[in-house]
Amino acid sequence: MNPSADDLRVALDCLGDLAQIDRPLGELTTYRVGGSAAVFVEARTRDDLEVVAEARRRSGLPVLVLGRGSNLLIADEGFRGIAVSMVGGDEIVFSDRDPGTPDESTSDRCIVEAGAAAPLPVVARRTVAAGLTGFEWAVGVPGSIGGAVRMNAGGHGADMASSLLGVWVMDLDAATIDWRAAHDLGLAFRSSGLRDHEIVLSAVLTLARGEREASEQVLSNVVRWRREHQPGGQNCGSVFVNPVPGVVPAAALVEQIGLRGHRVGTAQVSDKHANFIQADEGGRAADVKMLIEQVRTAVVRETGYLLRSEVRLVGFEGQFGSGARDGGA
Repeated sequence: MNPSADDLRVALDCLGDLAQIDRPLGELTTYRVGGSAAVFVEARTRDDLEVVAEARRRSGLPVLVLGRGSNLLIADEGFRGIAVSMVGGDEIVFSDRDPGTPDESTSDRCIVEAGAAAPLPVVARRTVAAGLTGFEWAVGVPGSIGGAVRMNAGGHGADMASSLLGVWVMDLDAATIDWRAAHDLGLAFRSSGLRDHEIVLSAVLTLARGEREASEQVLSNVVRWRREHQPGGQNCGSVFVNPVPGVVPAAALVEQIGLRGHRVGTAQVSDKHANFIQADEGGRAADVKMLIEQVRTAVVRETGYLLRSEVRLVGFEGQFGSGARDGGA
């Protein structure tokens, strides 16, 4: 539903110089398709986010936090609300002290606080360079810390829940910032209980001290495996959650029913990995969405498995978003 002129005017008046009008969003996602945001904000500080919260309350417009756009499919008609790109908050800080027990320090682990906008590959490499282990898996995930928490991102046998102590979260409804322990986030396989109006500001990890050379080898192995087994180009990574993790891969089901390479308009199931959907340059988000739906329908009909999509759909008729993968981040 398109916002009213009055709602837009209220939001723009509140945001002032922070606001950009009709900013294309597709180029900010890894699919690189889709339309524009009615209002766009580059949030560099927490004060900027507080202004966004006020604009949201006064106008009633929905807010979308883009992160690095690695799980988002923006409708060709765009997003008729306030889209926010976190361009600040990418600091990475190392400490021996647990924020939950500030008077205690440990020698066998390290506390790492990473801002929501910090890219996962950067955090992976920085922690390995500091002689820490446990976050190497993230080097191949093109998302941000904030989005990774929201979707409990993972790979190669690990995920965010494996090392997450907790997060600092801004609630846009209440305009408050609170600490949330990991066990209060509802973390599950590729999902969490965080809602659209809750924005991750930073995440606190606990990582073990290890051997830098061994961890660097793990990094290299992860990067090499992804290059050998996953396609590049315009995609969002894995489209579907494995219905039985470690036992029944979604890609195998798609391939089993002969849909590797299947095309709808400007979108195609990857020839290299059947759980990836590629968008053509200059393609249409509607084609990607239709292909996702066709694959899900065919898989459940032929195999009995109903695949859950990791892709968050934004701006499509009747949907703000669906799925559980990167956004925030």
